[in-house]
Amino acid sequence: MNITFSQKPLIALSLIVAPFYFSQNKAEEALKKFEENYPQEKIHLLLSKKNYVAGENLWFTSFIFDGYSPSTISTNVFVELYDQNKKQISKKIYPLINGKGSGSISLPANLKEDVYYIRAYTTWMGNFSDDFNEIMPITVYNPLSPEKLIKNTSAPWTAAIFPESGTFIDGINTKFAVRLQSKGETPTNWNGFITETQNPQTKLVAFKGFDQNTGSFSFTPTIGKKYQLIVEDDKGIKQTVNLPEVVSSGVNLQVQSQSDAIKFVLKGKNIDQNSKYKIIGTINNQLVYKANVSNISDRVYSIPTNQLVNGILNFTVFDESENIVAQRLCFVQPQSLKLKQPSLKDISLSSESRAKNSFNITNNTSISKYIVSILDNESENPEDENSLLSTLWLTGDLSSKIYYPAQYFSKNRNNDALDALLISEKWSRFNWQTIMSGNFPVIKYKPESYLSYKGKAVNLGKPVSETEINLIFNTPDQGIKYNLIKTDKEGMFALNNLIFEDSMPFYYQINGEKASKSSTKIYLQPAFAFLPLKNNLPSNNYTLTQRNLNDTPPLEIERAVTNKVSQAFFKEKETIIEEVKIKAQKKDLTKKLNNELSSPVFKTVDEIVFDLVNDHQGAQFSPNIFQYLQGRVPGVQIQMQGNQYSVSNRNGSMTLYLDEVRVDESQIATLLVSNIAMIKVMRGNFAGNSGGNGGAIAIYTRRGVSGSTIDPSLPSNLIESKINGYDKEVPFNNEIYAEESARSVPEDKRSILYWNPYLESKSGEFTTVKWYNNDDAKNFRVMIIGFDENNDLLYYNEVLK
Repeated sequence: MNITFSQKPLIALSLIVAPFYFSQNKAEEALKKFEENYPQEKIHLLLSKKNYVAGENLWFTSFIFDGYSPSTISTNVFVELYDQNKKQISKKIYPLINGKGSGSISLPANLKEDVYYIRAYTTWMGNFSDDFNEIMPITVYNPLSPEKLIKNTSAPWTAAIFPESGTFIDGINTKFAVRLQSKGETPTNWNGFITETQNPQTKLVAFKGFDQNTGSFSFTPTIGKKYQLIVEDDKGIKQTVNLPEVVSSGVNLQVQSQSDAIKFVLKGKNIDQNSKYKIIGTINNQLVYKANVSNISDRVYSIPTNQLVNGILNFTVFDESENIVAQRLCFVQPQSLKLKQPSLKDISLSSESRAKNSFNITNNTSISKYIVSILDNESENPEDENSLLSTLWLTGDLSSKIYYPAQYFSKNRNNDALDALLISEKWSRFNWQTIMSGNFPVIKYKPESYLSYKGKAVNLGKPVSETEINLIFNTPDQGIKYNLIKTDKEGMFALNNLIFEDSMPFYYQINGEKASKSSTKIYLQPAFAFLPLKNNLPSNNYTLTQRNLNDTPPLEIERAVTNKVSQAFFKEKETIIEEVKIKAQKKDLTKKLNNELSSPVFKTVDEIVFDLVNDHQGAQFSPNIFQYLQGRVPGVQIQMQGNQYSVSNRNGSMTLYLDEVRVDESQIATLLVSNIAMIKVMRGNFAGNSGGNGGAIAIYTRRGVSGSTIDPSLPSNLIESKINGYDKEVPFNNEIYAEESARSVPEDKRSILYWNPYLESKSGEFTTVKWYNNDDAKNFRVMIIGFDENNDLLYYNEVLK
């Protein structure tokens, strides 16, 4: 037997030399090409909670993986909300940093009660099957809707049966998996037995189902006999399924996943003893094991697991012509999940109403940020059904419906149930026959680098070709950024790698004399795009029924409705506090601007200041500064006779100054409002006024402002425009009772007590998490997620009492 192992970090073992080699290596060559050129991403959305009420905010953190590590392929995640009819309700785009991002969706208050679907994907994922988009059903309740949601417990279910490795051979004891499926709920309690079709009264083997997905049993068939499976649930509903026909010859692959090794046996019946077989084992589309086998016997082969990662191992047995004769999936080390755990210290908990709680995470220098969520433990946990772990290791690579896959990676997991589930599945990321025949995915969409835009410059409808243009961006966090771009023959250019939220103003100016500056226009459009949803939406476990006036909503929904009213109160308080802060901040900034621009002789106690840098943003839409000021200053009259403006107050005409230099009305009337930083109206005498007792209006341009949106070294005739960036995430308030006035809210029924997708790990000291209780929470569901510098996963999902 000849065994080789991949050089990938998944496994690294010694080479055992055998006396023969396979003449064909199509499978290995196709796999290598597929692995190197077609990496595949999968997504998990961690939601802030499980159930929602119309009008609430839904927060999420997105995790994008390439195999079992955070993906570096994509830098954007697209998130959409659909109703049952595939009508799109909302769409968002958010950035990804090292495969992680966060965002929010505001659910419209008029959404009718129903199941809705969140779809998440990357552009790169558009090159592959839509089956691997993340499509998550969410229940949205609305007590004002005429219909209400109820669990669908009456939908029919079906059973299917799968022999281990896909072969059922005379005289070979074979393990079977039984799989249940339904458009509603499958039964929790069920059992089954095997009989001969001609003798249905005699039970050959009986078994009990593990869970809502699977059960298993083993028995030895006899050639010429036909068998059937009878499955019955706790309501007495039965299903009869015929077993595959027993064959007289073939190869059966039997696998056991133990803590120290994956052990397998090849058993054969009526096969040529000179036949040769090739066994290939892959994890995440990577070759990790290869063996050439002849003289099939009951020999047990062993693959040590000490250098394997947790994940699905895909075994395939080929004959000498590279035809598949057996296949089997198994999970590597389900007994020992390789997860890091945080160390929590100084845990301070209180079940008193609205009390402060806290704990410290001990220093971990290899982790820079944590994702932390804390729920009232009486609320349903969004990770109970499909967790980050089950997406990473199971559902992200399998396309069939699995009920509550998170159970297979919980503390009380049943490893036999997971093994039975994998016997009933096939690897969905690629098909051997397809890639061996040379059919690979067509790459239509290349990974983007954050936000990219296609631009075109035109002058009087014609392209501004091969011309340099200055682009000046006023970024929210990094100030002024300059780009010098050159158009091609068609006047086209590209902008890449932009990261900003909402809309961002930019200014442009053409260089050279090839086109008139005043008539040049630049148009930008996104180079990224939302992709259409091709597949049908998955089924769900709910149905709608008529609502009665005396219906009582579920307790959690009743609490959510109460909390929505309270949130309006909190929001009002936050708004008032924020407005006070903003006004105070604007006052300080205006004072600073006045000191920066005004000389001592242009200051007086009787002055009105219009700060167009930090306030009065609407001024830029006025045709000129006179029209903006009209009616805004008591006692000041601005009139127009012919094409001339005149400015006066009750003491006479007012003098005009531009950057403290006396000018006439015509010079002010033609000044672009967007170039003005500050206006001061001084109605009495002041030291710098040489124009009499009528007072003055002093106008200051942005050319003297530090951090201005216009560079003072550039000409003042820049043209302004805007582009749209990432959607802005609604901030989550973790300091809900930091202001004492907020405690006057009548009821606090929050289920989400803390949400922070970007909690920084402080080097050399504890990372502190603080939150406020609601009115009645006794226990807290704490979730902490992080990745270290080796991309090893830290995952904590526990209840603190």
